[in-house]
Amino acid sequence: MNRKDRLYALMQRLRDGQLHTAEAMAQDLDVSVRTIYRDMETLAASGVPVEGARGYGYTTQAAVTLPPLNLTEAELEALHAALAALGASQIADLADPARSLAAKIDAVLPLDAGPAPAPFGFATDAFAEAARGFAHMPAFRAAIRSRQKLRVEVGGETHDIRPLHIDYWGRVWTGVVWSETAQEFLSFPLDRIGHISTLPGLFVDEPGKSLADWRARQSAGA
Repeated sequence: MNRKDRLYALMQRLRDGQLHTAEAMAQDLDVSVRTIYRDMETLAASGVPVEGARGYGYTTQAAVTLPPLNLTEAELEALHAALAALGASQIADLADPARSLAAKIDAVLPLDAGPAPAPFGFATDAFAEAARGFAHMPAFRAAIRSRQKLRVEVGGETHDIRPLHIDYWGRVWTGVVWSETAQEFLSFPLDRIGHISTLPGLFVDEPGKSLADWRARQSAGA
């Protein structure tokens, strides 16, 4: 497993809100405990709300709502996408205001215990390529709304999928799908999509293949 895949696997594991020791995660991923320590530092620096310390264990904080605004998922996507794209651009008259806006958002975030996250909108290190996923969001979102089947190439594998949900967590967007190829639910960062195309035919909810089924499995810790 390469480093980016390992970071994503760790991020998914921490989502259950339970305490996970570095030793247990190292054993499951076949790496050293020191590697897990470094990975936790990377996740925290990238904005994933990690809590914990060496010798104690790690978990994640509750999701943050920006007072006094209650943002919809689409609004949060638009805000993050704009800041990430403009802040990393070479357009000085837009990049600087984007960073200024990000700093203002940081200033009104609730103060929680634990290490401070990276500035809003600017992922670091292994998640710096997340902006590539922005290009696939319109097609993926439209397919969710219309219940349109898609064919995607992810990590060198091709899947015919039923797109169910775009999940935003830890400053990474992931697609939740039912793969008709693998006959199972899959969740992957949108920036991993190498190619996406529309397939003929729509889909309807079937037992065991819907978003509600996926959420039920997540709640059950499956």
